[in-house]
Amino acid sequence: MRLLRHLFAPGTRRLFAADALERIAQAIHAAESRHTGEVRFAVESALHPRAVLAGVTARARAQDVFAQLRVWDTRANNGVLLYLLLADHRIEIVADRGFQGLVSPEQWRGACQLVEERLRAGEALEAVLQGVAALSALVEAHFPRDADYVDENELPDEPHVF
Repeated sequence: MRLLRHLFAPGTRRLFAADALERIAQAIHAAESRHTGEVRFAVESALHPRAVLAGVTARARAQDVFAQLRVWDTRANNGVLLYLLLADHRIEIVADRGFQGLVSPEQWRGACQLVEERLRAGEALEAVLQGVAALSALVEAHFPRDADYVDENELPDEPHVF
């Protein structure tokens, strides 16, 4: 059953057209103006059939994407990835080690639930925008931006579409 979902998954551009991706990038840019962390959004329609047959989970794939997009590569180790795997209807958040002991699994799960609710309502763009806002609030609580902070924007704000 899972293999069929991945073989026949609709394309990501159906849910996230160019204008939606631009709005997400703008939301990430605006959110990052309030904290020193880095937020990335990645969406993938489906996994390759070999990955599905090998049992690759959405969580494992999100961790791979986290590494591939170098979300871990920030000065303060405070990058966060919001990852959607559409074929599995999965939302994953992967946070860098700078958040250990600061943000509980329940808090990350709360951000996922906001995304889930909007996705179930058929509002993909709004789901991601709310997810970005929720993640940014968690980042800001622990990594607020000082008035004299000079932002380097260590990671791109643009969503990554597989």
